[in-house]
Amino acid sequence: MFFGKSTIFATLAALSMASAAPSFEKRDQNSGTATYYAAGLGACGWTNSGSDYVVAVNSAQYDGSKCGSKIWVWNSETNTIAFPTVADECPSCSSGDLDMSEGLFGHLTGNNFDQGVFEVNWGYL
Repeated sequence: MFFGKSTIFATLAALSMASAAPSFEKRDQNSGTATYYAAGLGACGWTNSGSDYVVAVNSAQYDGSKCGSKIWVWNSETNTIAFPTVADECPSCSSGDLDMSEGLFGHLTGNNFDQGVFEVNWGYL
């Protein structure tokens, strides 16, 4: 039986209601600190807005050939998952860290920008 990408993404999104991280997390997992930035013209060469779900990958793990790739990101504190696009590089981030658009960061934190950071797990789809 064949399942389309939209069916798979809908199923994975439904997993965000669960208390444990999605099972695919363990096969290609990175962990680090999530921060947010004002999205604009990124290292991948196109302009994004703050409402777009995009990330800047830390320089140690940034690979320009991954521009436009979808990743999964998981905030275990809020049990929230999202599937943003790689659009930029974060030179000030440490290995494992992601810098997120404001829209994505807000989605994953329930619009709590007070701390400005949270621990994140992520990987390429």
